[in-house]
Amino acid sequence: MKLLAVTVIGLVYIFATASVQAQEYKPGLPGMAPAKWITLKHTQAPDRIFRAGNSSKTKNYTQEDIYFKVWLPVYMGSRVTVIAGPQYRTEQLAFHGTGENPLRALANWNLRSLGIDLKTIAVLDTSSWIVTNLHANQCSNLNAIGDNRVPYNFTVCALYLKRKSLRKEVGAGVVGNRLFNSYTFMPVLLMNYNFSKRSGVEISLPQKVAWRNNITSTDILYFKAEAMSRSYYIRYSDSDSSPIRRTEIDFGVTYNKQFSKMMGAEVFGGYRQNLSCTLPSDIYAIKNSGAVFTLEVYVRPPHI
Repeated sequence: MKLLAVTVIGLVYIFATASVQAQEYKPGLPGMAPAKWITLKHTQAPDRIFRAGNSSKTKNYTQEDIYFKVWLPVYMGSRVTVIAGPQYRTEQLAFHGTGENPLRALANWNLRSLGIDLKTIAVLDTSSWIVTNLHANQCSNLNAIGDNRVPYNFTVCALYLKRKSLRKEVGAGVVGNRLFNSYTFMPVLLMNYNFSKRSGVEISLPQKVAWRNNITSTDILYFKAEAMSRSYYIRYSDSDSSPIRRTEIDFGVTYNKQFSKMMGAEVFGGYRQNLSCTLPSDIYAIKNSGAVFTLEVYVRPPHI
C-alpha cells in the first residue's frame, strides 16, 4: 500500500491546481448524469445477521463503508485524454448490541482498500472512441498484515464506443481481472438510448441496467440494478490466509441533484441482494441481504 499511497500523494501534489478539461467530442448522451471530479460516498446496509462457530445465538450488524475518489489530469490532448483516479475505501461490520463482539474473527478488522484508475479516452472521429482503463489496488485487514504481504489486484478494460445518433450510443469490449492470483475475463456490452429529452436507458453489462428520468435540468431520477463486489486479503498466520469476498446486486432508486455548476449530490435507497459471500471458516452469514442506503456528495470537473 505504501507504493500506491506515494503515487496518490504525488499525483495530488502535481495536479491539485490543474483543471480537468473536457474533450471537444466526448462519449455520453444529453441528459445523463454529470461527470464527477471528486466523489465522497457513505453506504450503510443495516440488519445483517451473522453467527459465530457452533453457537446458536445470532447477532445483528450493519455493513458500512466510506469511499473517496478524485480524477486528476495526466495528459489533455485534442484527441487523447489520460486521467488518473486515486481512490480510498474503508469498510466495517458495525456490531449492534451490548457486551463483547461475538464475531471475534471480525472484531479487529481494519478493512481498507487503496487503489488507482488510469483511464485513456482516444477520439477516433466525431462519433467514436476507444476507452481503456487500468485499475490497481491493495485490499486487506491493515491491523494484521504488513503492506509488503498484501498482493496487488489488477483489472484491465478496453471498450469501443460508437454514437449511432443523438439518441443512441453503443459499445463493446472486454474486461480482464487478476484477483489474489485468480484470473477472469468477461465481455462488456454498453448501450445508452434516449426515448425523449426527459427519459432514457443506460445499460452497461455485466454491471448496470438503469432507466433514467430527467425531472428537470438539474434533477435526475434513476431506477436501477447495479452489481458490486468487495474482496479483502485476510492473513491469520504465516501459513493461513484467505480472501474475504462478497458479490451483490443493488436494486433501487437514485436521486441526483445538481446544486450548482460545480456541486451535486446523490441519494440511493433500495435492496441489496447477496449473490455470494466468503467468510472465515467459523463465521456464518444468516441474513446477508436487505436494505441499503447511500449518500454521495460530488464536485463536477472545472472547465477551461
